[in-house]
Amino acid sequence: MRILIVGAGATGGYFGGRLAQAGRDVTFLVRPGRAELLAERGLRIKGPDGETVLRPRTVTAPDGVYDLVLLAVKSYSLDIALSDAAPGIGRHTVIIPLLNGMRHISTLVQRFGADRAWGGVCMIHATLDEEGDVVRMSGPHRLSFGPLEGDDERLPEVTGALTGAGFDARASATIVQDLWEKWVMLATLGAATTLLRGSIGAINKAPGGRAFLEALAAETSAVAAAAGHPPRPKAAAMLEAVIATTEPTTSSMYRDLIQDLPVEGDAIVGDLVAEAERHGVPVPLLAAAHTGLAVYTAAHR
Repeated sequence: MRILIVGAGATGGYFGGRLAQAGRDVTFLVRPGRAELLAERGLRIKGPDGETVLRPRTVTAPDGVYDLVLLAVKSYSLDIALSDAAPGIGRHTVIIPLLNGMRHISTLVQRFGADRAWGGVCMIHATLDEEGDVVRMSGPHRLSFGPLEGDDERLPEVTGALTGAGFDARASATIVQDLWEKWVMLATLGAATTLLRGSIGAINKAPGGRAFLEALAAETSAVAAAAGHPPRPKAAAMLEAVIATTEPTTSSMYRDLIQDLPVEGDAIVGDLVAEAERHGVPVPLLAAAHTGLAVYTAAHR
């Protein structure tokens, strides 16, 4: 399959780089500045297993139609990314977004149709360093994907393209539920760390911190349940384990916030608050975090 990776940041750079390293037909759609840096330094992936340097194929505009498009951008860049990528999306293209929250799913379905828009969930702890290299910390590097509803005859080919490339990848028959469970996790961690300006471990060590985290997790889980997607036992246990840690665990939103970068407050926290209002679920802690993030965003426009 011809694979177009939209974005070569930490997420797109890592998964796209591993696919290219495994010999897949990969092209990165990037901004001119990022294209120049990749041409100069290469795509460098640093991780627990050492450093890999690749010379990926890059374009600043699609050079034809692709079979598979992986969207690896932040939620606030989605509209621009879709406009940039649209010429590369044909009638039979599969689009797999690696974004947080759920709003991007409706955006993709409205623009390209449910037959082309799939769901995707990635789990990775990675960032770009000061030189623009991808740095993957310890922990999972997983990718799951699948049609939003029913079966799709393209699934075997997509599965073959995305598996066996040095990271854990699998097709999922429950991708919408997977998306909700990740959303609950990210909203809990993001709201807690940005509202209290510290890691989960630091919050747990502070007076009332554990009770705060448990109450926040109860709020996010209650919203998902009201929307028809209560976290399954495995996801609930994982959330409980994460909020109980004394390690310096943070969220990507918190890391962006302390660096004065744009944050995905609306997509991760704000949309869940709006979902709570639709279902009449009280979420005072989540709402407080949303207000704080909105104040931060307004000051950084």
